[in-house]
Amino acid sequence: MRILGIDVGDRTIGMAISDPLGFTAQGIGTIRRKNEKYDIEELKKICDQYGVDTIICGLPKNMNGTVGPQSEKVLAFCEIIKEVIKLPIQMWDERLTTVAAHRAMLEADLSRAKRKKIVDKVAATYILQGYLDSIYKSKV
Repeated sequence: MRILGIDVGDRTIGMAISDPLGFTAQGIGTIRRKNEKYDIEELKKICDQYGVDTIICGLPKNMNGTVGPQSEKVLAFCEIIKEVIKLPIQMWDERLTTVAAHRAMLEADLSRAKRKKIVDKVAATYILQGYLDSIYKSKV
């Protein structure tokens, strides 16, 4: 069981992959978005490379829990992923994951330039780890 976590933004898609047992998430990179076809092809390559069977996508809800314009863009993109890649996709509330990612990188004393390059990958890792932790807690 390998699960891909993604953080879909307007310019990039951060990615993280689970270990084969589904306990931990590891950031694996960022796709610099070009166009829909390219973005999907790059995601498909990652899914094939790692043998992904499920995708977890962060849903950027508003702080009051409502779905705004950015969430709608992400949901529309996920529908395309489902049609083309043909893998199940689950949405995961990503509120504050980018904030947590920035905080962790600040604590690690990373420069602003380094933080900017990896923030989406780190956010994807937080999204996926949150999902994996929820699975583990539901089994215990």
